[in-house]
Amino acid sequence: MTATVDQIIIDRGRGPEIRGTRITVYDVMDYYKHGWKYDQIAGLFRLPPDWIQAAIQYIEDHREDVEREYRKILDRHRNYEYPPDVKEKLARSRERFEAFVAKVRSRPSEQPEIRNDDGGHERSWTARTS
Repeated sequence: MTATVDQIIIDRGRGPEIRGTRITVYDVMDYYKHGWKYDQIAGLFRLPPDWIQAAIQYIEDHREDVEREYRKILDRHRNYEYPPDVKEKLARSRERFEAFVAKVRSRPSEQPEIRNDDGGHERSWTARTS
């Protein structure tokens, strides 16, 4: 028996989410709106595909409300201000990362060594034309 949307999608006060998880329909929306298929999203979250299908069905059935709340969540994330000590740590971490990337990019590209590991026997590969 396949579970219904109402059996899979619940609301414990923080928005509609997949029962038994902390994955909200807004988490699913992140991928769904970028064209991911339900089975791809299910693989990412390691959930049964029908659970993700239920989340997508919920999104479609409540499109206006879900999109309004989703925009609020995105705005809250965009406008979030980290405390000063966290900002400082992030800045130092970014500096170290950028220095590392610059170092890696400045290295000359190395060609991999091609070895003949077949006991010294050369092989000739030709395409068959039959």
